[in-house]
Amino acid sequence: MTGTSAAILGFVIMLLLMAARMPIGLSLLFVGGAGYAWLGGWPVFLNYIKTTPYHDFSNYTLSVIPLFILMGALAEKSGLSTALFRAASSLVGHRPGGLAMGLIGACTAFGAICGSSVATTATFARAALPEFERYRYDAGFATGVIAVGGTLGILIPPSVILVVYGISTEQNIAKLFMAAFIPGFMAALFYCLVIALVVRRRPELGPALPRVPMKRRLRDFAAVWPAILVALVVLGGIYGGVFSPTEGAAVGVAAMLVVAVLVGGMRWAGLKAALLQTAETAGMIFLILLGADVFNAFLALSQLPVAAAEWIGGSGFTPYGVMALILLFYILLGAVMDELAMILLTLPIFFPIVQALDFGMAPDDVAIWFGILVLIVVGIGLTAPPIGLNVFVVSALARHVALTRIYRAVLPFIAADIVRLGLVMAFPGLALVMVRLLS
Repeated sequence: MTGTSAAILGFVIMLLLMAARMPIGLSLLFVGGAGYAWLGGWPVFLNYIKTTPYHDFSNYTLSVIPLFILMGALAEKSGLSTALFRAASSLVGHRPGGLAMGLIGACTAFGAICGSSVATTATFARAALPEFERYRYDAGFATGVIAVGGTLGILIPPSVILVVYGISTEQNIAKLFMAAFIPGFMAALFYCLVIALVVRRRPELGPALPRVPMKRRLRDFAAVWPAILVALVVLGGIYGGVFSPTEGAAVGVAAMLVVAVLVGGMRWAGLKAALLQTAETAGMIFLILLGADVFNAFLALSQLPVAAAEWIGGSGFTPYGVMALILLFYILLGAVMDELAMILLTLPIFFPIVQALDFGMAPDDVAIWFGILVLIVVGIGLTAPPIGLNVFVVSALARHVALTRIYRAVLPFIAADIVRLGLVMAFPGLALVMVRLLS
């Protein structure tokens, strides 16, 4: 069996194991380890595996992942996420579809604290679903908005996905955060436009709420300004070069803990729950990182990345044609596979190909632009059928809503995401303008 055949067989076995509900990290580790031992021999594999976990997890930059997750967990457990939703909905809730737009606004603000899509989705599903039901929003439409709103957890910096991309491709994480700023807020704007268009066509999906008095609006915003201030300090410090992303995450955790205790009323039980949630999420991510590293070492031995690069190089496609094919592959793969595992597996194949193409930009600019494009397609994969992890999270918390209804509701938002992807691909400046202004 050739190396390329072994790699293709490995992909098939890995997907079958995932379909059989084996944890993603273990699937990667099992198939990657077996493939590595098959091609290189057991002694070589054992020598590799005895040092790889240490080198992976002793990376100082990786500490930013649990720190940003903890920052979001503290905000959630102290009730600040609910306060964000209340403040946003009091501002625009009196408009048709306004409560849904308020949710998008709250997810945008929470995304600047959290960095995790699943955490954002679960948080606002618990906070917003009772309010949507109370004001007689259509259940399918409401759950669909929550699912797409959750993607803002990674689209708005700081983003765990961008941290992983930056580490994997050796790119500056602060510059990636800067690059995500405009495309991330474009997502929030596009989602609000979709809500307005859908509700205009079918007003019964999102009825308007009574107008909230100005005094109550001010009271609602007074409850959330400390959390927003923390996000501004963290992102402003990172963008301004005051501290690195890892240092910024540590500052954010310390500041958010103070806010959670003094403003959110957090006590020991809430802190314990936040720490446990962070440990579980970070442990899952680190296991995927280790499994993907072993699987990628197996792919390197198989020479599949080299063969793919040679095939694409000889295909005759233009650079933008190659990029379009890669992004289409990501969208299709993201519909059936975990997004973090997907980018970790494919970056060793696609990143060198993209770097070798001539887009008329410096290699570092191409790497940052490609990272934002990957981030957008990851967001699409989080809601696209048949997997759509965010949809499953919402469905688990809204068991009375059929999964098909949620998927129908997210389709207009996916169309908006594809339009946004096309704009950022056609106009790389949308991703690079902030990097150039703030560098």
